Amino acid sequence: MNASPGTYALMLHCQRNAATQVGRWGRLDLKKGYYIYVGSAFGPGGVRARVTRHCRRDKPSRWHIDYLRECATPLGAWYSYAPQQLEHRWAQCLGGLHGLASIPKFGCSDCRCEAHLFYTAGKPDLAGVLARAGGAAGVFMFHCAER
Repeated sequence: MNASPGTYALMLHCQRNAATQVGRWGRLDLKKGYYIYVGSAFGPGGVRARVTRHCRRDKPSRWHIDYLRECATPLGAWYSYAPQQLEHRWAQCLGGLHGLASIPKFGCSDCRCEAHLFYTAGKPDLAGVLARAGGAAGVFMFHCAER
């Protein structure tokens, strides 16, 4: 993973049922299982900086995903360096997949998507789905080392 701009889908694992307060968004009740958060990183440091930030535990809570990190551990991220923002396309794809439940309005306060966070009880393997949704740029997997 490098500092190029791109889109990512962060996979997190919640080991038990839990709840957290997500800023002004409200209370989030989490079930044991896996969560996939879709985002983009077109600012300084690109995908590496954003995913690395999500993997850190000690940081100020700025985005919805920061609050989710209080209860869930990042496992890794699928990412693409395609020059166009794919997060909305990826969110639409994930929202339509059998076995994934969307968490309405989470992580998408600045767009019209239904959700940018999805839940599944079993460990997902979304690389093929995201690669098709991202075109020829390809999708790669990065495994987080929690800090």
